[in-house]
Amino acid sequence: MNWKFLLYDWGGWNVALFQAINSGTPGALDPWAWLFSLVGSYWTAPLMLLGLWWWSTSASNPTRACAVRHRLVTFGVAFALALLAASALKWGLDFPRPPAVLGTLVHVIGVAELRYSLPSGHATYAALVVGALWPLMGRRGHLALVCYAALVGWSRIAAGMHFPADVLAGWTLGAGCVVVAGHLVPLLAATWRNRGTPNAVWYGVAACCFMADQAAKFAITRMFAYGERVEITSTFNLVYVRNPGAAFSFLANEAGWQRYLFIGLGLAVSAWLAHTLRKRLSRMEALAYSLILGGAAGNLTDRVWRGQVVDFLDLHWMQLHWPAFNLADMAISAGAASLMLAVLTQRHGITAKTLSG
Repeated sequence: MNWKFLLYDWGGWNVALFQAINSGTPGALDPWAWLFSLVGSYWTAPLMLLGLWWWSTSASNPTRACAVRHRLVTFGVAFALALLAASALKWGLDFPRPPAVLGTLVHVIGVAELRYSLPSGHATYAALVVGALWPLMGRRGHLALVCYAALVGWSRIAAGMHFPADVLAGWTLGAGCVVVAGHLVPLLAATWRNRGTPNAVWYGVAACCFMADQAAKFAITRMFAYGERVEITSTFNLVYVRNPGAAFSFLANEAGWQRYLFIGLGLAVSAWLAHTLRKRLSRMEALAYSLILGGAAGNLTDRVWRGQVVDFLDLHWMQLHWPAFNLADMAISAGAASLMLAVLTQRHGITAKTLSG
């Protein structure tokens, strides 16, 4: 008897409970299973963030607006933690999904998936939503959130995508990430409020982005064969490809001259960003420049060391397939978005002062 038999198989009850729910769900409820799988997907995270942002800006009570903004940041941090943790667990454990175990006995809604069952990403995301909104809701809101999480979990079993243990693990992981984020956010806020934040902090942010990107690329190149693709979810794959172009495969099909162009640009941009971070900047600007610096340094290292940039994140939805990218590309994109937000915030502040004057 091993740990998997006790903690995951539940002595056979995991499969038995799955079969009871999956086979016992009437076909008339298939559209509802599809619907709750949709609203429990990571792809709805942008809508969640936009909804919380709109709530914070439209709230007439400043205390309420501050509470909503706090939950917005908590959800964002918890989402990033959960995405990384769930991907690592799926890939590392590689538990089979119901169709791989039970074959044609499983009623599947959609495309059958065979690998990476634990944890359920949908259940993880549902727990994130519940954890983020819970402090903002009253008794009826709490009941609605519990029903939402339960229905998302049910939908994944009814659709033949996950065992009950996967759903339970997803709820636990999501709730844990919300708790961890709840402890991290005050620490981040304290640093953010400190107008005297030393420049070393922003260089540290850039260094963390660089090291995370290079560590992920090192793992991919050691554990994957070139061109190998591993399906994590129905919309997300891990791959190992090389890109001679810029972020998201820009200029990837040129003859090779682009490598030296991008090395030169990367060196120039990295030097300029490192110099700019020495100046007195707003917190949003400093964050933006540090993210871009870390990402630029990550891809620059690839071009110098490997000749091409290693990409390993592959997103797709129905007929839409985004070019493969990496953590450095994500840092650059997040930095660019932060810089745009900083500019818009500054312009808004100037306009408000002009009108008040």
